[in-house]
Amino acid sequence: MVIDGIPCTSLARTLLDLAATESPSTLRYTVTQSEVAEVFDLAEVVELLKRSRGRRGVARLRLAIELHDPNEQEARLELEKKLLRLFKRAGLRPEVNGHLVVDGISMMPDFIWRDARLIVEADSRRVHGTATAFEKDRQRDQRFAAAGWTVIRVTWHQVTHEPGRLTQTLRTLLAR
Repeated sequence: MVIDGIPCTSLARTLLDLAATESPSTLRYTVTQSEVAEVFDLAEVVELLKRSRGRRGVARLRLAIELHDPNEQEARLELEKKLLRLFKRAGLRPEVNGHLVVDGISMMPDFIWRDARLIVEADSRRVHGTATAFEKDRQRDQRFAAAGWTVIRVTWHQVTHEPGRLTQTLRTLLAR
């Protein structure tokens, strides 16, 4: 396909190309992120896999699709919903999935308080527990910190079992 005069491959083809060279965990992460961006089309990927028998990366992409858990994204979204309800009950009003550019890189933290330069990220173990996600999260946090932002990572356990402590921590940070 051509976009703005530039020849481009489809997402499905890009995933197949990545499957030929990247690790299985990187490939699964890419599939998850394409689903987060709402550009993943399972039917398109399956159709491409049928047409590409014998091509390098087919088996690895097929495995990544089989191992891909669509409930993983739903779990992340559920944590964000619970956290947003907690914020509302506490009278805390963040910007949700706001856009920030740091070091020329566009990012969308889960929750932002711009005046306080505070970011809260909802971290589920399934989504953020892989080695790849762990490294990327630390790199992202370092970029934010270098740009003067404070990043707080919040877990399911904290939201469901320690909401008072969590709320007090956020109030303290917002009061600075």
